[in-house]
Amino acid sequence: MTETTQTHTTPPGGAKERSPEFRLAMNALQGLRQDLFHDAFAYRPLPRRSTDGRVTRRLRGRPREYAGLLPHVVVVGAAMLAMLMGFFSDGALGLEALLCGLLCMIPVLLTLIRPVGAFWVSLAATPVVAIFGSSWDDWPWLPGSFFSHLIVLTVVALRTRPRTAAWMWLLTGAYGAFSDTLFGGGHYYNNTAPMLVVSAMILLLVTVWHIRRDAEQVVTAQQTVTEHERSRRTLLEERTTIARELHDVVAHHMSVVAIQAEAAPYRVENPPPELERAFATIRENAVAALTELRRVLGVVRAEDYEAPEAPQPTLADLDALLANVRDAGLTVEKAVTGAVRELPQGVELSAYRIVQEALSNTLRHAPGADARVEIGYVLGGLGLRIVNGPPPHPALVKPSPGAGHGITGMRERVSMLNGEMTAGRTDDSGYEVTVFLPVASVVEPDEDRGGEA
Repeated sequence: MTETTQTHTTPPGGAKERSPEFRLAMNALQGLRQDLFHDAFAYRPLPRRSTDGRVTRRLRGRPREYAGLLPHVVVVGAAMLAMLMGFFSDGALGLEALLCGLLCMIPVLLTLIRPVGAFWVSLAATPVVAIFGSSWDDWPWLPGSFFSHLIVLTVVALRTRPRTAAWMWLLTGAYGAFSDTLFGGGHYYNNTAPMLVVSAMILLLVTVWHIRRDAEQVVTAQQTVTEHERSRRTLLEERTTIARELHDVVAHHMSVVAIQAEAAPYRVENPPPELERAFATIRENAVAALTELRRVLGVVRAEDYEAPEAPQPTLADLDALLANVRDAGLTVEKAVTGAVRELPQGVELSAYRIVQEALSNTLRHAPGADARVEIGYVLGGLGLRIVNGPPPHPALVKPSPGAGHGITGMRERVSMLNGEMTAGRTDDSGYEVTVFLPVASVVEPDEDRGGEA
């Protein structure tokens, strides 16, 4: 005979496991306590309205400043209307009428600073207004308290969240059912159903507004993240392009170093062994550097990348670039100042690419405009200025999806050379790019001093 032992697992603390229905009810009661009881009368002033809307942004000075108080003005106006309805339509006279008007106005004004507390004050004021009012036509909401409670529900729902609005609506229905059951027998008309129907429609619209606003915030946040990621990707692509181009420049110089190091011992008759070993070491290091450069290029190379057969362009190739741009329909002039001299190949390549990108932007964003390229050979560096006028037909210019990426590439090239760059609109609605690329001065050897040596 086999005995089967059943082990019952007891939750921590010795408490029995609750049913799903019980947990659901407890969560609902906890939500009710959190939304309508916890810090119900906490001070939460209504913030000013943003003045960056399509209409308010056109205002200037004090009108725009006062536009931020529009929600406050609307609530105060609704409070004054509720007071008048409570004073004249609740059937009371004298002090009783004044008390009814104040009890209808105070909850609405309270929504400006203590929204959840305003709901409780409105619910508590409703039976008081019904007692002091002498009308037996409406129950349990007299006209003034009916309007006041609707305004309170609307404002509080706008200032809180949909779940809070649902709890307020349920408590309003519970109060109406309780009042009808105990005290509604002697009245001609019961308005609990109209209150629930009208308030449900209003709260439904408010809930839709909340959902739409939250969706817009989520979309805006996603667009911001996407734009940030797109900017980072564009920046990395520009840096990769610059690395590919500079690979050819650096590889050329390293190849020259390797060849000269290999040929140098043969230019000296009977070179000492130390000199031969030194040049051999220089050549080995140059070859090793070339190998590492090819590996780096392999990392940053795209799958469809093809190594250019022609050498990288320099400022000497700028006339051909300008001719191609003129063939594309752009009127461009070139002006060179200063003593033209040969610059480091990396500087000339970057200068060429900056002029190329600036003219491409002109063709893309200001077709038909005139452009001017100014190159200044100054002491300590190279100055560039590419400026274009406004497009002759702005309405025909279509927005370009790549706007701003060319400026990013220019800035990366200038930053790589420790230069300076400014780009922006001109006074005549054109565009101007100004660049300065520093170049270290080359100290010429002093022939006399060399002769004395």
